[in-house]
Amino acid sequence: MSREVRVALFRPDDERLSEGVELLESLGAVPVPDPMLEVRPTGVGPREDAAYTIFTSKTGVELAADAGWGADGTTVCAIGDRTARALREAGYPVDLVPEEFSSAGLVESLSERIRGATIEVARSDHGSHVLTDGLNDCGGYVHETVLYDLVVPEGAGVSAERAAAGELEAALFTSSLTVEHFLETARERGIGEAALSGLNGAVVGVIGEPTRETAAELGIDVDVVPEQATFETLACEAVERAAPTHHD
Repeated sequence: MSREVRVALFRPDDERLSEGVELLESLGAVPVPDPMLEVRPTGVGPREDAAYTIFTSKTGVELAADAGWGADGTTVCAIGDRTARALREAGYPVDLVPEEFSSAGLVESLSERIRGATIEVARSDHGSHVLTDGLNDCGGYVHETVLYDLVVPEGAGVSAERAAAGELEAALFTSSLTVEHFLETARERGIGEAALSGLNGAVVGVIGEPTRETAAELGIDVDVVPEQATFETLACEAVERAAPTHHD
């Protein structure tokens, strides 16, 4: 790369952020880490009497394990390899991982088998309605347990300032909530329009169709939606798109 490719990433401030920073550095980019999600546990565990139990994140698995949740008699489903790996590391079985790592993908995988079955969905307070509505439409009896709330971390917003100053070449959004929180922090700093303009002058990458739709509804032009819904694929495709050599 003939000049810096500065890339904002919004993952929670744990190993996911550090792994993302390392990945971007390995791609020759300059990471601009700006966590937009902070986990606040509710102290509630998943119910244990459902025929199916669905986890959508590594965080949810860890909180369920901390609560002493038992998996006996339930079919354990995970969205994504990271969630499945967390389940196995916690000593739980993994009975189903959809081929498509998304709510829609899981609904499709379960659609022919859940009519009349009880389904526990254990996740954050900002889970997609695509999952619960889809399971209901397939004839399942869905119960949702909120294991944790997702809030804007104190001090978030450096990426909005960088975007407003034209100092971002790319931004990587991994959920609709990260998009909403980015714009919220920009507005709080009085730079909402400038940050949006700067973002639209950069390469915007998102994971999944729901995130793309949220971004579009909020006026953000999306450039990259990888077929494989992983952060690694998102980062690789966005950096390649943003690299100066791509535009020569």
